[in-house]
Amino acid sequence: MTQPVDLKRALISVSDKTGLLDLGRALADRGVELLSTGGSAKALRDAGLTVIDVASVTGFPEMMDGRVKTLHPNVHGGLLALRDNPEHLAAMQKHGIAGIDLLVVNLYPFEETVAKGADYDTAIENIDIGGPAMIRAAAKNHGFVAVVTDTQDYDALLAELTENNGAITYSFRQKLALNAYARTAAYDSAVSNWMAKTLEVTPRRKAVAGTLAQTLRYGENPHQSAAFYTDGQARPGIATAVQHQGKELSYNNINDTDAAVELVAEFDPANGPACVIVKHANPCGVSQASSLLEAYQAAFQCDQTSAFGGIIALNQTLDGATAAEICKIFTEVVIAPDADEDARRIFAQKKNLRLLTMGSLPDVTAVSQTIRQVSGGYLVQDKDVGQVLPSDLKVVTKRAPSPQELSDMLFAWKVAKHVKSNAIVYVKDGATVGIGAGQMSRVDSTRIAARKAQDMAEVLGLNVPLTYGSVVASDAFFPFADGLVTAAEAGATALIQPGGSMRDDEVIAAADAAGLAMVFTGMRHFKH
Repeated sequence: MTQPVDLKRALISVSDKTGLLDLGRALADRGVELLSTGGSAKALRDAGLTVIDVASVTGFPEMMDGRVKTLHPNVHGGLLALRDNPEHLAAMQKHGIAGIDLLVVNLYPFEETVAKGADYDTAIENIDIGGPAMIRAAAKNHGFVAVVTDTQDYDALLAELTENNGAITYSFRQKLALNAYARTAAYDSAVSNWMAKTLEVTPRRKAVAGTLAQTLRYGENPHQSAAFYTDGQARPGIATAVQHQGKELSYNNINDTDAAVELVAEFDPANGPACVIVKHANPCGVSQASSLLEAYQAAFQCDQTSAFGGIIALNQTLDGATAAEICKIFTEVVIAPDADEDARRIFAQKKNLRLLTMGSLPDVTAVSQTIRQVSGGYLVQDKDVGQVLPSDLKVVTKRAPSPQELSDMLFAWKVAKHVKSNAIVYVKDGATVGIGAGQMSRVDSTRIAARKAQDMAEVLGLNVPLTYGSVVASDAFFPFADGLVTAAEAGATALIQPGGSMRDDEVIAAADAAGLAMVFTGMRHFKH
């Protein structure tokens, strides 16, 4: 059972024909008998190879639109028989079952079909039955059978055969079996999650699957191992981005870049260039301006200290002038829909700077789910895709906001959605001027944001911090008037918050007393 297995007979039935002919020729050259079905058999035969149809092995033609072709004892017996069990061998002889030493199967493209927006019936027809059944059988019997489910394993298989004189070692069969079960698990996960979404139900069991994109040097800290897996979605962002230069991405790079992309995507490029600077998954500067260079400069001025070693996300093509300005400080990652030749030339001088392009921005209104692990389980929720329009706002103070205040409040609200709670965001003229994130007390977040603005005023040589004349966004309601008062002391003139506190009247009264304008959104954006 743990001995090398001489490869004599292989069954090949693949949906993805990548590398099929090269694999078939290599196996045939080694004298391996090839069994196949449908399009795979035709492709191999057209290439001049001798192929035995599975139908001739089973004694049944493919039927029911291909739904039934490999579900037969002559196939599954050949995969499942224990070659060191006398009773199994006797059954094989009695029923004319020949062993299958290698199974090469990749499945109907269910995931791709769903991603293309196929209707319900089309999706159902692209659920593979015979393939997973054979894969599971061969993987279970890896003591005697090798199973290949990924085209990227073809070269490794052929190298294994070369190294072992046409045999496949037990350790290699074990690895292939692991890959096989992981593939069927991911496949079943895709089907079950699609059905749950389509039927709009909360399933009794939730499956999570991914495909390894890359192993990472370590996780958040050097003593933690880590890897990056993709979930098969075509959502533009860190998972689909092309890296043009720089060191390999780290765990923290990937996490922070994702946060930056999700925020910058809130700003439609049609409304002007926008820049987001992220540090430790929190924005430390956000701006929208008339040019990308101005947007970056304004974002950088929010918190230059935190921006050092940060992640920069842009909503438009990176140009040379902006690239040159970015290069003045140390930056870990820059990601944008694209980068022009000038920008790439300038960045090329910074060998460690990672430049990524993603082609387009993700749709921040697209419905999806997020998953967070807790001890003993997972928390699953809808992604926060909530949007607030001007018409949704309720003015609750005596003074209504000015048009500029209203514009800045909506800007601040978008940013607050992506700041760890408790979140406070000061905005002036389309740029953040103070951000307080992740504090246990909302008033502390308010004070920290104001303090950061004071520090930057000293750096920039300003008489007063940029918070003077700004607006403030709070991701949840002010439970007491003290947070609002602190914001007013920092120079804020208007506030946007969800409302809904038992003390709303007290907070509104404090705003009126200070001459502030305040609006309620009716929506909160906790991000823990």
